[in-house]
Amino acid sequence: MAKKGMIQEILSKARFSGHAEDYRIFYRDFNAVKEKNLPEFIRESGNFEAIPATRIQLIKKNNTVLFEKTKTKRRV
Repeated sequence: MAKKGMIQEILSKARFSGHAEDYRIFYRDFNAVKEKNLPEFIRESGNFEAIPATRIQLIKKNNTVLFEKTKTKRRV
């Protein structure tokens, strides 16, 4: 749950900063990872209806990584 809050906080600041095009969103689409700038992602996702925030893998601003989803190993 903390990751979703972090993603929403980053994207909220980005949307209203006036430089939303500087943000790149990488998200899972079946077995591929797609990349879009923030305004394109918001349009395509229908404000997170079609593409939920849980599918976001990486958020970059210019060349700085703001968020990266880490894989956790399951214990058996």
